[in-house]
Amino acid sequence: MPKIKQRRFDEMRKLENVFEGTDYNSSNPFPKGTWNKEIFKNDNPIVLELACGKAEYSVGLGKLYPNKNFVGVDIKGNRMWVGATKAKSQGMNNLRFLRAYIDHLDQFFCENEVSEIWVLFSDPYIKKERKRLTSPKFLELYRKIAKRGISINLKTDSDLLYEFTHEVIEEENLEIYRDIKDVYEECPDDPQLSIQTYYEKMHLKNGKKIKFISFGL
Repeated sequence: MPKIKQRRFDEMRKLENVFEGTDYNSSNPFPKGTWNKEIFKNDNPIVLELACGKAEYSVGLGKLYPNKNFVGVDIKGNRMWVGATKAKSQGMNNLRFLRAYIDHLDQFFCENEVSEIWVLFSDPYIKKERKRLTSPKFLELYRKIAKRGISINLKTDSDLLYEFTHEVIEEENLEIYRDIKDVYEECPDDPQLSIQTYYEKMHLKNGKKIKFISFGL
């Protein structure tokens, strides 16, 4: 492992706003169901950003909505270090990070614990539909931890992932809350959707349209 990555991993272990969740067979399991009471110490809604990377979106949303609790989830600690250290330096008490595989979400959150999920520019997995974060496999996982009325929010540059998500919504007869085919053409001043990640900036520079769809379970 390069020295800079090793240094970041070492620093991550000392950050109070980061939780390691990679030992799935531990005899001391993660205390799911305690995010409000023990970690955030309030009753505010819990919002997840999945595959959060550097967590630009979690940081942005956390500033917009101080009365919500945000958890950035990713397995790539090197990227997560960027968001975690930024959140700590800015005193963001409503943002935490969980380094874990998304497939194991139900080992870290319990039934009726999560109010909202954001999926930002995730891999469309051209040949592996089941790995897409809006596939039926993952929607079933989200149902295990969802509060009633949860919203799943997808923001993407990928036509494939956007259209696939539409097909899943139709097949499962889910309710669409918002559907935007070109974010910066249709609602350029939307404070939520104007937050940009590193990858989004690259996509915009390359002339790609950014799509957004929000739906319930």
